[in-house]
Amino acid sequence: MFHKNIKLILAGLLVVAGVWQFTESNIGNGIFLILLTAIPIFLYFKNEFILLAFLKLRKQDFEGAKKWLSYIKNPEGALVRKQQGYFNYLHGIMLSQTNINQAEKHFKKAIELGLSMDMDLAVAKLNLAGVAMSRRRKLEATNLLNEAKKLDKQGMLKEQITMMKEQMKKI
Repeated sequence: MFHKNIKLILAGLLVVAGVWQFTESNIGNGIFLILLTAIPIFLYFKNEFILLAFLKLRKQDFEGAKKWLSYIKNPEGALVRKQQGYFNYLHGIMLSQTNINQAEKHFKKAIELGLSMDMDLAVAKLNLAGVAMSRRRKLEATNLLNEAKKLDKQGMLKEQITMMKEQMKKI
């Protein structure tokens, strides 16, 4: 696992090598090195292990996702702020199956650090609403459900939100 700044240094070295190749009249090599610079820059903003964990979660392989996330030893040093949010978001999703208390902590931290997509934020708030509802904190659960409903612009969570509201009426 590379520190996030090492990826930027590698990109800078590739640009310098590309410019050097241009000055040596090796245009093809220079173009290739400049294009190769896109890889470490992309991996600076989108961590490779988080991407692989998302692919595993898409297939409902929680153990595989946990394995890829375990390669990130120091999230604060290796990830930018949004990636730290997704790191906690993924841990929250995996822990929501087994340990609600730790999942709640991870979802709160993910919301605090920030998530890029409104849908991910809506899912995190919906899970937090479920935790609040299970602890009989009706007001907090209602607020979180309303926030999740506002963030769900495509209507993908509409059924889950209405089902949770029906369950809250029974409390």
